[in-house]
Amino acid sequence: MTAVHGGGNSPIIWYFDVVSPFSYLALPGVEALMRRHPVVFRPVVLGALLAHWGSLGPAEIRPKRLHTYRLCQFIAERSGLHMRFPPRHPFRSLSVQRLIIALKANPSAVRTTFDFVWGEGRDPSDPVEFRVLCNRLGVNDYEALIKERGARDALRATTDNAAAAGVFGVPTLVIGTELFWGAEAMPLAEAYLEDANLFGRG
Repeated sequence: MTAVHGGGNSPIIWYFDVVSPFSYLALPGVEALMRRHPVVFRPVVLGALLAHWGSLGPAEIRPKRLHTYRLCQFIAERSGLHMRFPPRHPFRSLSVQRLIIALKANPSAVRTTFDFVWGEGRDPSDPVEFRVLCNRLGVNDYEALIKERGARDALRATTDNAAAAGVFGVPTLVIGTELFWGAEAMPLAEAYLEDANLFGRG
């Protein structure tokens, strides 16, 4: 695997929240990137990041919500990615983000979770649906797992670290000290990995 520009041998960090449809759209590109570079998955709380920067999410602005949903569906269909919106959005993602971090943000668990929410259109904030997801991930006792692995504090720390690094939304790739926000930023990130002087040319 190749070293990361501006970060020595540091891995690329991918910050995400399952509530974000753009994170689902970005995931195939991140998975492809992982075949060439080390990538660490880091769940964060999008709402906390938005509050930190005094921002609103696209689904919180009424005219922007419809545009966002249409755009996501359009991008998915153009890229051949099956996408089905859950019955309610935005949904509360805190429990599912804690679950992912308790599972050490294993890429397989992350993929399973995104497919559950955005591939099957299921709401992980619904208690029944959340139990189905836990079963699918092999988790029998969510509360015990969260407590044992300190997932509440870990998720808070990951979110705080993201904000300190300048992350203002999801999905965001951090390559060295550079931030690449949004599913549409994946080609830019790839270009930067190919040419470390990309941003130095003005």
